[in-house]
Amino acid sequence: MNKSREKLKLILKSKSILLGNFTLASGKQSSYYIDARLTTLDPEGAHLISEILLGEIAAQGGVTAVGGPSTGADPMVGAIISRSYEQDMPLRGFIVRKKEKEHGTGNMIEGGLTEGDSVAIVEDVITTGGSVLRAIDLVESTGAEVRGVLCVVDRGENTEKAFLERGCSFFSIFRVSELL
Repeated sequence: MNKSREKLKLILKSKSILLGNFTLASGKQSSYYIDARLTTLDPEGAHLISEILLGEIAAQGGVTAVGGPSTGADPMVGAIISRSYEQDMPLRGFIVRKKEKEHGTGNMIEGGLTEGDSVAIVEDVITTGGSVLRAIDLVESTGAEVRGVLCVVDRGENTEKAFLERGCSFFSIFRVSELL
């Protein structure tokens, strides 16, 4: 796994780390931006992320579904559920919308989430954890249990504590300090 992690680090550094002045989703200002979608939507990047995160999910045991906030989680969920099928441990996938759908079913959660599921939440980059905490609330309102939160990059703003307080384990492939 270490070799995969090192390959992924090179892809992130070459494609996803942008320097300048940026406003983050949290509203905070930053001198760098991590556009992880440039890596999660890269064939090799998606392959490596799904390998690493599925390994962590499998180690937790008992997880039946994986999902997260749209749009950061979307490509990751697709890659993870595809790999889970290949490895004969199929997980169902779901996506948590940012706002209620105004047509059709009006669902906030799309995909294969059911009451009683044991869930892993994934996200590309976590800063304050606000979108993930919102996703946890919505997932738990369906009767599913969130077991863990996994991300590609943790910007290191002490969000792990908030997840642990909610009873969720936390795993990040990288801390931002490893990429800058």
